[in-house]
Amino acid sequence: MRKSKPSLQAPRAIMAFMIRTVAYAILLLAGPAIVAGQDKLTTTGTQRYFDVIRRNLEASADVMPAEKYGYRLTPDQMTFGEWLIHSAQRNYADCATLKSENAPVTAQQLAALKDKSDVSKALKDSFAYCAAALAAEDDQKVIASPQTANAFLHVLIHNNEIYGNIVGYLRSVGVVPPSTAARGNQKSKD
Repeated sequence: MRKSKPSLQAPRAIMAFMIRTVAYAILLLAGPAIVAGQDKLTTTGTQRYFDVIRRNLEASADVMPAEKYGYRLTPDQMTFGEWLIHSAQRNYADCATLKSENAPVTAQQLAALKDKSDVSKALKDSFAYCAAALAAEDDQKVIASPQTANAFLHVLIHNNEIYGNIVGYLRSVGVVPPSTAARGNQKSKD
């Protein structure tokens, strides 16, 4: 008897609900600062979350050996390279929403990439695209619609989820994840 794969609809619905709930909570808390003309939401989101996860995902792309880009933790999971492509796809889609334009690279173009140099470049290019989009944002623009608020938060939250997944891939092949390596380097400087 063959086992059927569990549906991803329920977890996706739960994740969408969680993202919306977190988004509205952040917007509610940031409301007074936004009204006062301060861009604390976008500035804090970019500095504390986007810049950090960008650095960790880009460094992960660099430290994983090229021959491990096709590696899967289990047969049903995405490969390491597919996780990075997924991040690039979402970065382009979400940041295109922030910029009110079509994504400059399609999901199909990214899905066709297989080798480390192409996947790593695509990931880094997607983060550069997002960095430019975030630099042009302010709190008023981000909260102007549910779509832009969700896109902003998705860039921050989803990339952290992706990094959480690929840390397992790195560790299972004997590579120290960049965030762990950075903490080790920080302690040795003290």
